[in-house]
Amino acid sequence: MTTTADNGVNVQALLEARDVLKGAPEAAQFTWRATSTWEAGVHSTTRIQNFFGLGQEQAHKTEAVFDADHPEVFAAADNGITPIEYLLVGLAGCLTAGIASVAQNRGIQLRSVRATVEGDHDIRGILGADPDVRNGFNDIRVTFTVDADASKEDIEALVAQSQKRSAVFDALTNPTNVAVEVA
Repeated sequence: MTTTADNGVNVQALLEARDVLKGAPEAAQFTWRATSTWEAGVHSTTRIQNFFGLGQEQAHKTEAVFDADHPEVFAAADNGITPIEYLLVGLAGCLTAGIASVAQNRGIQLRSVRATVEGDHDIRGILGADPDVRNGFNDIRVTFTVDADASKEDIEALVAQSQKRSAVFDALTNPTNVAVEVA
């Protein structure tokens, strides 16, 4: 195992932030924001720029823009991935970032990390064809292929720790209060 890894993660800054936020829990309260605008049909564009954290308004370096639509097999224009596929994007991104962070902290040099995420979805629920079918995913599978200077057991431990600390994994596997209202 490499004693000094360079996976591009500033673990020292993360550990320092963790220590500071232990004594200032109010600064750890973040509000992430997304604004979605309907385009046409089932196509929408969502923009993300600003968020609140560390006690004040913050902004990403650039605005991120995401198109959501449905494929032509749903009689749609296919201007972007489906909204439920964005959940897979979020899960893959969060777990992969966690693996890089944990590996850096443990001194494990990564050469490559690849996540394959699949979600099984019975669309009869969203179509209202069967009231007993849920609207969301029935099952999600994540498979990692990791090439690193580490044993299989150490790689499995990286993945397990990433899963343990993943905000997206937590949001998908635990109930989250969601309030929807009309302004």
